[in-house]
Amino acid sequence: MAARPLVARQPNERLQALIQEAGCSNAGLARRVNMCGAEHGLDLRYDKTSVARWLRGQQPRGRAPAIIAEALGRKLGRTVTIDEIGMANGKNLASGVGLRFSPTVLGAIEQVCELWRSDVGRRDFLSGSSVAASALVEPSRDWLISAPDAQVGRTGGPRVGASDVAAVRAMTQALVDLDHTYGSGHVRPVVVHYLNSVVSGLLAGSYREPVGRELFAAVARLTELAGYMAVDTGQPGLAQRYYIQALRLAQAAGDRGYGGYVLAASMSHLAAQLGNPREIAQLARAAQEGARGQVTPRAQSMFCAAEARGHALMGDARAAQAAAGRAVAAMEAAGSASGSDGGSGDDPVWIAHFDEAYLADELAHCHRDLGQAEAAERCAREALAGHPEGRVRRRAIGFVLLATAQVQKREVEQAVHTGMKAVELLVGLRSNRGAEYLEDFQQRLEPFGEEAVVREFGARLELRAA
Repeated sequence: MAARPLVARQPNERLQALIQEAGCSNAGLARRVNMCGAEHGLDLRYDKTSVARWLRGQQPRGRAPAIIAEALGRKLGRTVTIDEIGMANGKNLASGVGLRFSPTVLGAIEQVCELWRSDVGRRDFLSGSSVAASALVEPSRDWLISAPDAQVGRTGGPRVGASDVAAVRAMTQALVDLDHTYGSGHVRPVVVHYLNSVVSGLLAGSYREPVGRELFAAVARLTELAGYMAVDTGQPGLAQRYYIQALRLAQAAGDRGYGGYVLAASMSHLAAQLGNPREIAQLARAAQEGARGQVTPRAQSMFCAAEARGHALMGDARAAQAAAGRAVAAMEAAGSASGSDGGSGDDPVWIAHFDEAYLADELAHCHRDLGQAEAAERCAREALAGHPEGRVRRRAIGFVLLATAQVQKREVEQAVHTGMKAVELLVGLRSNRGAEYLEDFQQRLEPFGEEAVVREFGARLELRAA
């Protein structure tokens, strides 16, 4: 007599519910799975009996669960994950959502859609998770060595066209503008719901190869923005997941330049916030190597500035100066290329904002961390002179940088006066980053706590917080 399994299989009620929702028969689902598998180079020979076994709780092997999810998703007109069909089998545990750099485009879609769904559902594991430095560096390695995705086009599901991609881009720009003015606390919920309710449907749709590449590029940028907003609302563990998926989407788009941007502008800055200077420089160097020859001088300037910040935090003045020098030279080259109209030339939209003011801002951070107060003050003033009024959060950070340099020069009264300008701007913002900069400034004032201006500054902050 054959031994019985130690644990009896449980009926797959999730799969049953989705089959009913899709209006499929068992034979119909088997046929769709076989057809979908053939598109992926698999010779699947499932029939209605196979589906009946799945419904009784049997778990098909290999890539089959992902193919079943895709087949159902096409019928339903939305993305369906292996977790939804009850076949995750431990592979899609909540704690790991969004942390994988998927080797396939199908897996990338599944990962990012599950991340958005979990975020909208306010899963506790997302908001409370911590950041592992290795989880930032490992995806950069995968990005560096992975072969380009040969194909991203899809059939099945609603048709997605250029106008849909244009809508995602327009929405992204509108959200960026709102975020700059009011802070992410006001805007991030809108971004996440849009990703989950609209963008996930686009990814699950039907699109030809050129449109697919453009779609992945647009979604990568919006996903990166959602990650930045997670940073700005004090959720670094969540930001890490968004950044990893933005990097993977950029890979699917075939955009090495934007992948480098995610490493240098997003992951690198997250590492800076978490106090991991070695990872800052590593990520910035990976961006430079992986996007070599495929970015404009403006983007190259940003990548080098990010590397300089890592070296500065490690106290390596020589390496920081060398990287900063490359950043300045690249920005000068960008200025020459843009011509007399001051435009951004051939720069893609995602780097057009990085101008001389932003570079001065980055260099001010470097000089601050190296204790070079005079240079930090000079760069902070240059940044403030160049940032327009609409960059409210960036101007607030600029005033804190200037005030910090003045504290380093022991010009305490002037520093407090400058710090109040930052406070006035931050009042209208819901920005955790701005609050962290202000908290750092207050700590730097502590050695001068007996001075009247410092006591008055503390009292005014307490009054505003009340």
